[in-house]
Amino acid sequence: MKKNILWFAILAMFSLAPVCLKAQNYVPHSTIALPGDGKYDYLSIDQVHRNLFISHGNSVNIVNLDTEKPVGVIADLQGIHGIAIDNKANKGFISDSKANAVVVFDLVSFKKIKSIPLTGAEGCDAIMYDSYSDRIFTFNGETSNASVINPVTLKQVGTVKLSGAPEFAIADGKGKIYNNLEDKSSLDVIDSKTLKVIKNIPLAPCGGPTGLALDGKNQRLFTVCRENKGMSVLNISTGKVIATLPIGEGVDAVTYDAATQLIFCSNGDGTTTIIKQKSADEYSVVQTLKTQERAKTMALDAKTHKIYFSVAEFEKGTRNVVPGTFKLMIFKQQN
Repeated sequence: MKKNILWFAILAMFSLAPVCLKAQNYVPHSTIALPGDGKYDYLSIDQVHRNLFISHGNSVNIVNLDTEKPVGVIADLQGIHGIAIDNKANKGFISDSKANAVVVFDLVSFKKIKSIPLTGAEGCDAIMYDSYSDRIFTFNGETSNASVINPVTLKQVGTVKLSGAPEFAIADGKGKIYNNLEDKSSLDVIDSKTLKVIKNIPLAPCGGPTGLALDGKNQRLFTVCRENKGMSVLNISTGKVIATLPIGEGVDAVTYDAATQLIFCSNGDGTTTIIKQKSADEYSVVQTLKTQERAKTMALDAKTHKIYFSVAEFEKGTRNVVPGTFKLMIFKQQN
């Protein structure tokens, strides 16, 4: 009888294994054509109003996540990179690098409210909202600093001097902001109240870090790096890199889905490396998802677990976008 029970247990284990593996696979869902032919960068999601904001040259394309249809465009900008969402103030904030300003808009009407000029800053790129300090931070690559904006008064209220040229940044909601430094292969830890860098952490073997994601529960940061084509896992408590996994070439973004414990690394070579978090210190690559060349930035919908990529066709051997090819690619978990 014990042998039979053991045999049935083994059969059940093997029969379930393919199902578990299949549940981790991502497959194409749909594609949405979008107007405009400019360059593209960050994507950002407003979970409250269920809208996806896509930076695109001198405009922001807006797609509703539930209907999967375009619902608006914020136009007449100069050269944008990112969009920060502040649901408390019901405002969005766009880093307009060529204007050296942050453009504020209403999250419901999408109407522009104000353009805030940045002082002591050039090359504003990444932008984020920190709920702990209730401030907006832009990260300025050409001046190696961050500009700080009050979302109520809509004025710049400070500047953070950084240890190098900043890339992606993420807040822990408890007063600390983590910011990758692409030229130093390290990471700055910023106190969002005092506006000071309190620590700089080396990321070796990571070289040329770009995207950054946070597992707040386990106190782990996931940083993706172009030079060594790897994703490194950093233990925030110890400041030590505990694992590095191979990913594709030309990575830009990374995002973490706490519900599925999957990490997505979007690579410019037309792939997204999907990594499974087995425990706080154990990780493995479970899928190399084929996307499209230069689909290097992405967003994750925490509600549906779909992932979104903006991309366009390019003239061969150039950085010139082929007119009429800009689109949003959507992938979902396989049923």
